[in-house]
Amino acid sequence: MAKTAAQMVQDARQRIENLTPEQVAAELSRGDVLLVDLREPDEREKAGSIPGALAAPRGMLEFWADPSSPYHRQEFQPERRVILHCASGGRSALAAAMLEDLGYRRVAHLDGGLKAWNEAGQPVNRGS
Repeated sequence: MAKTAAQMVQDARQRIENLTPEQVAAELSRGDVLLVDLREPDEREKAGSIPGALAAPRGMLEFWADPSSPYHRQEFQPERRVILHCASGGRSALAAAMLEDLGYRRVAHLDGGLKAWNEAGQPVNRGS
């Protein structure tokens, strides 16, 4: 039987590391974390972005993250700590599960996404 997108997100959240905004902020303050923003450009323009986040199109993430891909980006290394986020946590949960499938072992996502980050009073860069 087929799954819904909501079921897929729920399954992903049960197998990945889910971080609070405070936990993400603490990790960012320690450094050497790749924070990846999976939202679309218009979402980032409208809602702002977390300082230091790398904008990565969700449709290219697998190719950017795979060291054997001709599209691989050096920022993505399987041994590096990677934290993903989106608007509310669905896309980032799915993407974190996918990175684990690619061999990333230090991957997590910001549970609740930018919405939770804002609600926690964390800093956001506004505009382009």
